[in-house]
Amino acid sequence: MSGNINLSYQNSDRKNIHSLFKSYAYPAMINMIVLALYNIIDRIFIGQGAGALAICGLALTLPCVSLLGTIGTLTGVGGGARISTAVSTNNFKLASKVLGNSILLNIVLSLALIIYALGGNLDMILLAFGGSEQSIPYAHSYLNILLPGSLLTNLNFTFCHAIRASGFPQKSMMIILIGVIANIILDPIFIFGFDMGIQGAAIATIVSMCLSSCLIILHFTSHANPLRLVRQSFIPQLSILTSIIGIGMAAFIMNITTGMVNIIMNRYLENYGGDYAIGAYGIISSYSILITMLMMGICQAMQPIIGYYYATGNRQAIHDTLKFAIRTGSIITCTGFLIGELGAPALVKAFTGDTQLAAISAEGLRYTFLAMPLIGFQIIVTSYFQTIRQAPKAITMNISRQFVFLIPALGFFSIRWGLIGIWLAIPFADFMATLIALFFIRRQRVVNG
Repeated sequence: MSGNINLSYQNSDRKNIHSLFKSYAYPAMINMIVLALYNIIDRIFIGQGAGALAICGLALTLPCVSLLGTIGTLTGVGGGARISTAVSTNNFKLASKVLGNSILLNIVLSLALIIYALGGNLDMILLAFGGSEQSIPYAHSYLNILLPGSLLTNLNFTFCHAIRASGFPQKSMMIILIGVIANIILDPIFIFGFDMGIQGAAIATIVSMCLSSCLIILHFTSHANPLRLVRQSFIPQLSILTSIIGIGMAAFIMNITTGMVNIIMNRYLENYGGDYAIGAYGIISSYSILITMLMMGICQAMQPIIGYYYATGNRQAIHDTLKFAIRTGSIITCTGFLIGELGAPALVKAFTGDTQLAAISAEGLRYTFLAMPLIGFQIIVTSYFQTIRQAPKAITMNISRQFVFLIPALGFFSIRWGLIGIWLAIPFADFMATLIALFFIRRQRVVNG
């Protein structure tokens, strides 16, 4: 963090904490929205330009994209935390080594996954993910291009964490925004202009990511930036690599479980609703991801502030920051709930003109959003425990939602109510996970006010 940010930490009164929180939250939330728009824009153009089966094929790729993204999460969260600590003490030499080692780890792990997926295993993977003869060709065409480009996606995630951690949240936001604008422009050109369909969407995404990566590299190689990448930054250092992995492991495990649950979800959807049910889930997840990304932006704003006050032992400041974050997140999730419940038919029409797919998507959106008002509290409390170095609680909350509540509910509810039961399993798991989060936070005795 820069010196200016640290100075604003000196006064812990509630008004200043709220102001500080907002100064972090707005750029972070815009950042996360912009990242979510990459996938949403692709789905809209593919659904409108390549047809209903194409968007079903794209939805089939969600678990694969999610699992690939775990690498960017691991190195981004872990590296960003180490960089933030080093920059706060003006140790830019260490920060540069952390950044270089984060990039090196990112590249090695990303290439390993890409080589495995493209080494003749892609059709087998897609079949395991719930694909059919109709949807797999679309998914294959998309992933053949997107998989190699996922290296850029993961690097972008790592870079953006590093830029924010070094005190440039607005610049990180602007770089990603430029990439999204490029994607919006390129999608119709490749999909419609060059008549490339789903492949065109993948190419547009990769070109946009490449543009963002170039801008980020310029930032970290500029002599005006105290945190610079030099050749020595990339020399592997075991202590740094292990600390990056250790810090980022909780977020990594959470993303892994999400990817695994997506696979299981697709299998149930294929069994009870076919390709269109998987396509509907892809449309529904576009809106839920958008809200979740907003929550992640709030968490990114909250973490450095609570981390500072936790280190100084200021419990009242922790209380005020966490309470304000929960209130802000709850407003967003309640708004998302109302929009989803009242505007479901209009929302899904942005993705498809197919009446059958639209009807399944609208019904699913209303059911899955039933517990949306609780999501803000659940995500923020999980992030809070990560921040105060109680990762086991954060991991427990995430794993319990996915494996203790959601997966069993998918089996039980689907037997009783079919496809509707699959949709209902999601709010049920969210409700139960919120109870777990409430239990942990009450025992922590931080938010008793």
